[in-house]
Amino acid sequence: MLFPFLGIKGAFCIFAPMQTAIKRIKSELKGLYPETEIRSFSQLMIEKVTGFSRTEIIVNKNTHFSVEQHQEIESFIKKLKKFVPIQYILGEMEFYGLTFNVDESVLIPRPETEELVDWIQTENDRSAQLNILDIGTGSGCIAISLKHKFANAMVDAFDISDDALITAKSNALRNNLKVNFSKVDILNAPYFETKWDIIVSNPPYVLENEKAEILQNVLENEPHLALFVPDNDPLLFYRQIALFAKKHLKTGGKLYFEINRQYGKATMDLLVEFGFTDIELRKDISGNDRMIKAIAP
Repeated sequence: MLFPFLGIKGAFCIFAPMQTAIKRIKSELKGLYPETEIRSFSQLMIEKVTGFSRTEIIVNKNTHFSVEQHQEIESFIKKLKKFVPIQYILGEMEFYGLTFNVDESVLIPRPETEELVDWIQTENDRSAQLNILDIGTGSGCIAISLKHKFANAMVDAFDISDDALITAKSNALRNNLKVNFSKVDILNAPYFETKWDIIVSNPPYVLENEKAEILQNVLENEPHLALFVPDNDPLLFYRQIALFAKKHLKTGGKLYFEINRQYGKATMDLLVEFGFTDIELRKDISGNDRMIKAIAP
């Protein structure tokens, strides 16, 4: 038995308080993760099994867990010991104020991508009837977050992965927001009659030779299709998306990219070659070149 038995209330076993479970989490994960990360994991796991908010956890710290709750915590611990990302273990995460389902079919949304969404929503008219396209949507976090902010917009989203599209559609449904998802290979995209006001993409941009720098839990769990590009063509997706955007953005429309921090200038130069203007490179909160905006000719 994993936790101390305290007694019986009817036929229902009552075990040690929540604090005992938290101590166990910290003990089992010590040395595998930084202490700050372990504290965050504990918080997220307790929130998941109890449904409590952070404040409610403090108020109800002496709450006793059921057998099922302790078993769920134990399952989480086992997966964390195998370095499965906590977001996949819990099956959901917060992104830009919304909750998204996440699993191994999609990348885990990053804070840097929230910065990209924030850039778009702060400098465009949120009341306008815009046409917005997200290329390589994954979990749908960009497209759905933009639809949440741009209520009058028509938002489309492309991805090549059937599994990712299933997850993205579930997230639109979960957040009660309408996004038009389509299976499209942007490297071989057909012509569309639609002209968009905004095209945004966070495409694969990690080089194959950068794998050694990638954390184990990312490398072994997140979809490589959404992560990596060939070493000999780091701007593969940016080139194809820029070509697509040149044909499908309205004159004066905006193209936004999340980029590999090593290729800010190279990506800007590529956009100049395609005739885009007013190109702006922004750094993320960590000071890395991470986002680009350009205006369509």
